[in-house]
Amino acid sequence: MLLQPLKTVFSDNRGQAKPEELNHMDIVACYKWVLDEQDIKIVPGSLLLDTSRAKGKISDYDKNVIEEAVLQAEKDDTVTVTALTFGNAKAKQSLKDALSRGPVKGYWVNDAAADIADGFVTANVLTAALRKIGTYDLILFGEGSSDAYGQQVGPRVAALLGIPAVTFVTKLELSEGKVMATRKIGDCTEDVTVNLPAVITLLPEVCKPRIPGLKQVLGASKKPVQEFKLADLDLAAENTLPKNKIKSIQGYVMDRKNEIYIDGTVDEKVNTLIASLTKDGLL
Repeated sequence: MLLQPLKTVFSDNRGQAKPEELNHMDIVACYKWVLDEQDIKIVPGSLLLDTSRAKGKISDYDKNVIEEAVLQAEKDDTVTVTALTFGNAKAKQSLKDALSRGPVKGYWVNDAAADIADGFVTANVLTAALRKIGTYDLILFGEGSSDAYGQQVGPRVAALLGIPAVTFVTKLELSEGKVMATRKIGDCTEDVTVNLPAVITLLPEVCKPRIPGLKQVLGASKKPVQEFKLADLDLAAENTLPKNKIKSIQGYVMDRKNEIYIDGTVDEKVNTLIASLTKDGLL
């Protein structure tokens, strides 16, 4: 299947490619800095969440995004990988982790608005940042983030830029200005080829993220980082106001029967267990 892009949009500072740059490709790996769910606790006596001791991390799905971008660069030395994120001041600590995974440069939109941003706002901000950056051929996203998993940002960015979007991707290959992707749809797959520039959203099975070594971690601090403020992106005010507002987030506690079978022989206990599971519709 060959899908032609409706429109290709680059910012003015992209300019005309020089002859030696015609075969160069820029991949932007987008990621989100989220709270580590392992550190989130439920307040005793209520379902309220206690995030006071929760540390931040790169969304697990987005670690796959960075890894896949770097794997493409390792296959082809004409590919350059940069990382892009939108977060509050605490997201600054994510840049060292992201860059230790292979990208050569990081971009960070620093604004507290990220705390309440929904897919609408996040897509608008990232699109404006991409236009500010000016150079992109392939933009990679996780299929969703490990906190909200809204699955909206990637396709929204593609729509705003007027370029193709391919979602639920488990495999991709780059060749001659095109990306060939395998999509996982239910119990079947679909092979799609689109012209670049394009947006791809990846499923976790696309690759397994490597753990950066000491050399990579130390080297990350020497890589360049460019910080944007929301005011730098020339966004209209209405494009920074969330369409969805979260009133509260509560935890979920599962009540378990915790039945213990003591009396009888082993066979009798097994039969009682089977009867109980059958009665509850579990067998």
